[in-house]
Amino acid sequence: MRNKLILASASPRRRDLLQQVGIIPDQIIPANIDETEKKGELPRPYALRMTLEKGQKISAAHPDSFILSADTVVAVGRRILPKAETEQQAQFCLKQLSGRRHRIYGGICLITPEGQEITRVVETVVTFKRLSSQERQAYLTSREWEGKAGAYAIQGLGAALIPRINGSYSNIVGLSVSDTIAMLEGSGYPIIS
Repeated sequence: MRNKLILASASPRRRDLLQQVGIIPDQIIPANIDETEKKGELPRPYALRMTLEKGQKISAAHPDSFILSADTVVAVGRRILPKAETEQQAQFCLKQLSGRRHRIYGGICLITPEGQEITRVVETVVTFKRLSSQERQAYLTSREWEGKAGAYAIQGLGAALIPRINGSYSNIVGLSVSDTIAMLEGSGYPIIS
C-alpha cells in the first residue's frame, strides 16, 4: 500500500494539471500561511521559501504522507508582482508587464513520508505584447485577472497577450508538470499504479 499524496494548494489549476497526467491527490489541504515578502527578498528565494513553508505546515500534521506544495511568482526584474485582488492591482500589473519580458518562478516542494524535503524552482521567461489602453480595459473587464499572480492567466484570454514563452508552459499555469513528475518518481512515489 502506498503512502497518501496530499496537495497543499487550493489552486484548481494545479489540481487540473496533475489530473491531466493521471496524478490524483488523495487529499487537497491548502496551507494558509502568511505570504508577506521579507524586506529586500528577491523573487526566486521568495518562491522557494513560500513553497517550503506551505509544505512544512501540512507535513507537520500529516507526517506519513507525500506532501506536494507549490508557489507561482511573477516578477518584472527584481519586483514581485502581486496576486491581483483589486482592479487597481490588476491595472498596475498589466502596466508593468506591457511590452516587456518577465519571469515566472514556480517553486515546487515535495516532502516525503521520511521527512526528506525536495525543492526546485522552475523559471519561465514570458514576453508580453505592448497593450493598448483598449486591450488593457477589455482584459480588466473580463475579470480573468482575479486572484492571479501578475493579474493574468495564460490558459485563458491572457493567451492573446503573450507572443512568446521560453520554458515550461505548465509552470506559467501554476505547476511545472514534468518537474513534478520527476520529483515524485525520484522519491519513490508510484506514478503509474
